[in-house]
Amino acid sequence: MTPVTPVTPDALPVSWADVQDAARVLHGVAHRTPVLTSRTVDARTGAQLFFKCENFQRTGAFKFRGAYNALSRLSGDQRLAGVVTYSSGNHAQAVALSAALLTMKATIVMPDDAPSVKVEATRGYGAEVLLYDRQTTTREAVADAIVARTGAVLIPPFDHPHVIAGQGTAAKELLEETGPLDHLYVCVGGGGLIGGCALAARALAPRCRVVGVEPALGDDATRSFHTGVLHRVHNPPTIADGARTTSLGVLTFPLLRACVDDMITVTDEELIAAMRYVWERLKIVVEPTGALAIAGVFQQADRLRGQRVGVLISGGNVDLAAVLPLMSSKQE
Repeated sequence: MTPVTPVTPDALPVSWADVQDAARVLHGVAHRTPVLTSRTVDARTGAQLFFKCENFQRTGAFKFRGAYNALSRLSGDQRLAGVVTYSSGNHAQAVALSAALLTMKATIVMPDDAPSVKVEATRGYGAEVLLYDRQTTTREAVADAIVARTGAVLIPPFDHPHVIAGQGTAAKELLEETGPLDHLYVCVGGGGLIGGCALAARALAPRCRVVGVEPALGDDATRSFHTGVLHRVHNPPTIADGARTTSLGVLTFPLLRACVDDMITVTDEELIAAMRYVWERLKIVVEPTGALAIAGVFQQADRLRGQRVGVLISGGNVDLAAVLPLMSSKQE
């Protein structure tokens, strides 16, 4: 466990101005995704919910925002050298597509147990995919070796200022459409999405309570948030593959501590039930990690009655072969 020195909002590594700048870069490139509402969900929770549907973003997840914002800022020489990243899937696809749009070579390090739908989509965008065994090495080690050998630029999945700023544009768009919210629920893996979204909430809705939701089987960010000490996990066995990160980052940890109001966890059973509910009632496809925020809302519904609540649906890249048996075998 690593102690972290408290950081004041004025000294944070990413600012609201960075999020606004990212929005300008992404204008006309990223989709301005829809905000859905549901009378059925409102009746169940007693609250007014607004779903920001990043499952309709390019590559099927919010990750495109941060990846394109980061890659677009590289110099000419850096673009010629290409980029490398590591990801279980959504950031991989986002970097692959962003590199293709910007005419750059991309090499993506992915675990050999990553959802096949995400591996094939990443290759489909034109990137070179290198698979590794989680039990024998780390993705960082593989990526570092590629950087040393090729001179490619590393674009990490969350702990990068331009990535964080790009992700924050999702909450910026949500709040511009809905007006001030009482609560904003966001899934948490490495903390890039909630870090950027919290900056947007602080600027556009200062009274909005920002809550991160993490799988109980991979609760390193929740423990880190509540203790002020950086905790780690190794390959947690949760179905939320996008939240299997080892820990928060050097940039995202202080952002969460300074700008997020609470962190909670949900079980995989709660996650499956929430995902199934969203598929059936909202009629949209959401992946397990993408359902974390709505699972958190359902868990805390009693305290949200009469409130206006934003929910970040982070992605919809589902491995049907893995998920459908889980959904059919679980009951609400």
